[in-house]
Amino acid sequence: MNWIEASVTTTTGASDALSELLMRYGAKGTQIQDRHDIPQEDDWTGYGEMYGDDMKASLPEEVTVKAWFNNPEAVQLAKAAVSSLKTLDGFDAGSLDFSQTQVKEEDWAENWKQYYKPLRVGKRLVIRPVWEDYAQQPLDLVINMDPGMAFGTGNHETTRLCMALIERHYQKGRALDIGTGSGILAITLAKVGAQQITAVDIDPIAVSAARENTARNRLEDRIRVIQGDLANEVDGTFDFICANILADVIIGLNETIKPLMAKEGLFLASGIIKNREQDVLTAYDEAGYHLVDRMAEGEWVALLFQQNHA
Repeated sequence: MNWIEASVTTTTGASDALSELLMRYGAKGTQIQDRHDIPQEDDWTGYGEMYGDDMKASLPEEVTVKAWFNNPEAVQLAKAAVSSLKTLDGFDAGSLDFSQTQVKEEDWAENWKQYYKPLRVGKRLVIRPVWEDYAQQPLDLVINMDPGMAFGTGNHETTRLCMALIERHYQKGRALDIGTGSGILAITLAKVGAQQITAVDIDPIAVSAARENTARNRLEDRIRVIQGDLANEVDGTFDFICANILADVIIGLNETIKPLMAKEGLFLASGIIKNREQDVLTAYDEAGYHLVDRMAEGEWVALLFQQNHA
């Protein structure tokens, strides 16, 4: 099968928003190519040397978002939507030069893997792509991943923030991962000690990827992956709930998750861009929650809440 590959030049700050826009207009997958994402050799993660100068040189000089479509009409709609960004005041999206070409499915489906290397998150967590070798250290908690077409490689700030807060705050009890994507946060919960985890996603591709990654990590007896719309198919109570989605969805969950939370339960929310943080904080304060912890990276924040009890 042939696909249409669209390439749009942009800025680091606008790349995530542009990727989301292209998906909204029919892209079946996107890839952000940004030289700033390649770790330096002296990077604190210790993985900069795995990438090398050749990989950085292979990336375009300008930040580029690639998107793949199987519908020519969708490409034209996406192109018009991208062009409209040039008229927005105060939003620096760069040149937004738009080009397209035909590619074979196997070319775009495998190309991104060259940029996905082992990555340390928090103190002990290590994300290892299944096609990469990694010399495990004695205290490492290694997560073996192949996200496929589902969100969640660990390279995005929101995923790393969630993983670090899970490592810092998970203590005991049942856990729920809403919008699990590749299953990376459910697996993280298992690695730090959770014995009963429910992972839910509305996308059947994500459900399949999460189940496969659960099996890769030999955690089928601890992680149950189901298809459902947010938490609507879930019952019981949980001591730790996480949702790495979008600010508007997070706000809408504040009442939905209340009956699902154990008395001292924690709710970890991410996928929140900084200019929406106050909206989320206000909504959860009004709904009877208090903030327990906060972490930020780049333009993204993750917030940890607990319900107020008299």
